[in-house]
Amino acid sequence: SGGGGPGLDLLPWPKVDFAKFGPIERTKLARIRRISAANLARNWVMIPHVTQHDEADVTELEAFRARLNQEGAGTKPKVTLLAFVVKACVAALRRYPEFNASLDGDELVLKRYFHVGFAADTPNGLVVPVVRDADSKGVLEIAGELAALAARAREGKLTLADMQGGTFSVSSLGGIGGTGFTPIINAPEVAVLGVSRTATRPVWSGKEFAPRLMLPLSLSYDHRVIDGAAAARFTVHLAQVLADVRLAVL
Repeated sequence: SGGGGPGLDLLPWPKVDFAKFGPIERTKLARIRRISAANLARNWVMIPHVTQHDEADVTELEAFRARLNQEGAGTKPKVTLLAFVVKACVAALRRYPEFNASLDGDELVLKRYFHVGFAADTPNGLVVPVVRDADSKGVLEIAGELAALAARAREGKLTLADMQGGTFSVSSLGGIGGTGFTPIINAPEVAVLGVSRTATRPVWSGKEFAPRLMLPLSLSYDHRVIDGAAAARFTVHLAQVLADVRLAVL
């Protein structure tokens, strides 16, 4: 073959007799893990990932969310922070459409629809169900759909249609912990947002330090499609929408 750079000329995987060193136990990888392992390996190797880290002040948003849940207790779906994040993502995707796209050869396919996938943890591994047309749904409707899809995922009842057509994904580890991570892009999408645990920190207002609830954001993006300045603008706008959710309706 002609010039060009080196291919992935990798060493073979090491063959080790682990039992030589101590007691072991072998278990089969769950089917979902086997499928996702192949996808993750391909995505990690083929997409030049960069992760942009930022944070959003969600003090007011969290107070609003608590009030919504108090008022709708027992009659309306419980609203999670993730429902607001999905809605805020749509606002940012509208402003920066190259994040709602796919690379097809040397063409960029810009989607005019907003189907947001979210990583759902199940006993058998990670799946990514999709909230379709998130732009035309309110936060309460999105919250109900997130809960229903997550329940179906845990029960192993998701259909293929539930997991197809995503244009952007969100992976939320906020319920568990962490201050940031580097999520892997879900091909053929070009970006994925990681959300970590909120923490109250002293933030300088220009006059004084005040306790503010801060949400860490980690945006991994495909550097073939998106440059660092665009990624920084995207997370800044996303943080602005989360700080004042009224911006999501503009």
